[in-house]
Amino acid sequence: MDVARQPLLHDLVATLRAPSAALSAPSGQVLPGGVQGVFAGDVRVVSRAEVRVGGEPPEPVAGGPLGADHALFVGLTRALGDPGPDPTVRLERERHAVVDGSDEELRLVSTAAAPVATSLSVAVEVDLAAMEVVKSGGTAAPLAPSTGASGLEWSDGTTVVRVSAPGADVRVEGTTAYLTWELSVGPRASTAVRWQVRALTADAPVVSAPAAPTWSTPEVTADDRRLRAFVARALDDLDALRMAPADSPDDVFLAAGAPWFFTLFGRDGIWAARMLLPLGTRLAGGTLRALAARQGTTVDPRTAEAPGKIPHELRRVATVHDAERMQLPPLYFGTVDATPLWVCLLHDAWRWGLPEDEVRALLPAMERALEWMPAHGDPDGDGFLEYVDETGSGLANQGWKDSGDSIRFADGTRAAGPVALCEAQAYACEAALSGAALLDAFGRPGAERWRSYAADMAARFRERFWTSDGQGRFPALALDGDGRLVDSVTSNLGHLLGTGLLDEEETALVADRLVGTDMSSGSGLRTMSTRMGGYSPLSYHCGSVWPHDTAIAVAGLARAGLSTTAEPLMAGLLAAAVDFDDRMPELFAGLPRDEVPRTVPYPAACRPQAWSAAAAVVLLTSALGLEAHVPEGYVSVRPARPAPFGALHVSGLRAGGAELRVEVDREGSVVVAQADGLEVRTTC
Repeated sequence: MDVARQPLLHDLVATLRAPSAALSAPSGQVLPGGVQGVFAGDVRVVSRAEVRVGGEPPEPVAGGPLGADHALFVGLTRALGDPGPDPTVRLERERHAVVDGSDEELRLVSTAAAPVATSLSVAVEVDLAAMEVVKSGGTAAPLAPSTGASGLEWSDGTTVVRVSAPGADVRVEGTTAYLTWELSVGPRASTAVRWQVRALTADAPVVSAPAAPTWSTPEVTADDRRLRAFVARALDDLDALRMAPADSPDDVFLAAGAPWFFTLFGRDGIWAARMLLPLGTRLAGGTLRALAARQGTTVDPRTAEAPGKIPHELRRVATVHDAERMQLPPLYFGTVDATPLWVCLLHDAWRWGLPEDEVRALLPAMERALEWMPAHGDPDGDGFLEYVDETGSGLANQGWKDSGDSIRFADGTRAAGPVALCEAQAYACEAALSGAALLDAFGRPGAERWRSYAADMAARFRERFWTSDGQGRFPALALDGDGRLVDSVTSNLGHLLGTGLLDEEETALVADRLVGTDMSSGSGLRTMSTRMGGYSPLSYHCGSVWPHDTAIAVAGLARAGLSTTAEPLMAGLLAAAVDFDDRMPELFAGLPRDEVPRTVPYPAACRPQAWSAAAAVVLLTSALGLEAHVPEGYVSVRPARPAPFGALHVSGLRAGGAELRVEVDREGSVVVAQADGLEVRTTC
């Protein structure tokens, strides 16, 4: 019996310009089956684009991205050109992703002594498969095209795809369109042809972002040159992931990742914008507004909506995920953490200089989000945020580890809901403190209530969540539906740091856990300790490494003044970036770095992924110990000692309207720290 499996994409070449992406084999060929194709939003608009020269496919010798939206593939055509062992004719296939499709130029290049005459053809098929069908390993039959004055066209009544190929002879056989050019190339010459695909999808809720990115591009010089390359590639990928709501195109956010998540996600978008705050606040402002515009207003178990709640995911239509037995509505609220994280982002954006009028306009949404925590986020009234899927067709787990098997006891058994995650309580504590600070700053009532809420949360957490094993005390992953401690050791601990939930002694205990050999893989932080019964290095959430998760732990350690403790995690993440050519994937295997020659991919991971790319900025700012206090008129710098990347010089960071320049030496001592219009306070 054939079983549909999620297709692998670790070895594919992706070019993207949200909401479009093209995924091909390393040869450049787009072949039927799997996840290869050109996607526009949540639809595959080309399922085959196979090139032949003289009736034969070129033999691939090189191929890969030249940028987020640009790739080049080189293949040999050894049946053409001069006789002898050395190839003299090659095909260069250059691809550009555009917001509504893809462009290709095909160049036949000859160094032969005599003219070369041949045919060049592209076989094109379109299946208009929905993204969730492709992701679940399903298939869709190719559609037959129609032909007209504007070229080839496919349509299912919602999505229209047009293919044009100037100068080509167009022939349709069944569901395959053949674009063919007859070419003649002179000695030591080349000739080029072009074809393009354009797609239009009706009623798309999210669209491409306008103009160029609004964040700054820092100049980075470091003894460890890997850091500069990682930051540059990350920002290029993040540029290509920018999107906006169709009804408010100036509210730019980052799509979660390619190819599965080209849309607005609450948790992912919030974390990515939060990580990029040192480059400017406009992305944070757009993300906050896009989510606030869809904030819950009523109680609806079908969508998991509740008043004040921030949504999890926005799609054009309901999505059916057969492999996970899920059916999610177009606007889905199944997340326990996006709501407090939204408050944290608003507070941090204010600290980094989000204009006061923008902050003030969002305060009513903040007050509603805060109220959601005790009123709807804690249905049993025990003082903790918890979740449960009431429909049986939504997400069974609604924290960032949202796979169905992610919440496990130390012996490997799965926890039953309702589940109260440790990090959800940390986010709630931080949100309450952040909300109180904003209420005070803007002269609104209620701050003392939320400070009391945070203090009570910390006390309850200390009483209920802490447990111990042979290595000492630690916070459990969660409480299950019966109030039992889910006693596994996981990376969720890193999310507790710097939130106000832990005291100094507890912070030190958590820090020690995170960098133990059972948690630190040498390429980043494992999602689960190798000592746990559920550990598996190639699982989605039970032993893999997620770069954003590692970055959150690094940032928390830096905020706690424990940058030296964070150094192994920072070094591991940078080493992994190199293994992935600086395009950091969503996650990868948690295998020990000293046992494998290079970081092992998780083969179905998105790449690029917004919060994974944003981790590069976290490494940079955590090494500097950079924090902004724009409302108070200063920024603080507390570099790691010794400097994890050697001598480091960074300019082009931003806090409010000020440009920051920081330089530290190899020992972590500040050489230069300047911010136009702001005081700089340094701690060495």
